[in-house]
Amino acid sequence: MSAAARCVALWVLAGLFFVRVAGQVLVEFWHVDFLPPSEEWQSGLLPYPVLLLSQIVILIVQAKVCVDFQRGRGITFEPRRRLGQFLRAFGSIYLVAMIARYVIRMARHPEERWFGGCIPIVFHWVLAAFVLTVAFHHLKCAPAGTVAR
Repeated sequence: MSAAARCVALWVLAGLFFVRVAGQVLVEFWHVDFLPPSEEWQSGLLPYPVLLLSQIVILIVQAKVCVDFQRGRGITFEPRRRLGQFLRAFGSIYLVAMIARYVIRMARHPEERWFGGCIPIVFHWVLAAFVLTVAFHHLKCAPAGTVAR
């Protein structure tokens, strides 16, 4: 995958996450009825104000990464092999955990197949894909003998 393709992929993944946050905001604050109810957007771990704040922080970080990749320079773009290794491990564990969570949820709630009731899980896949795309860049572009700074 070229650097330009990675940049496009990152913008698409960040855009998907933005749509998720926007959808949840529409449901929570404007009570729209054309989207799933609020309960289906919640991860269950965080109260909504904390969840929304954390999602906004994630979006800001994603935007910074995307801008760095678009410019071809910046702290998140400069290739670092150790960072790539860390992000690959973290992203892989995160993705596998969310796939397992999905499988368990589908086994326990077959009425929700395939994507009903599991909006948070699907968007965890989006976040994991974002992390793995950045990891791939760092591993592919960093010279073999480099270390993280």
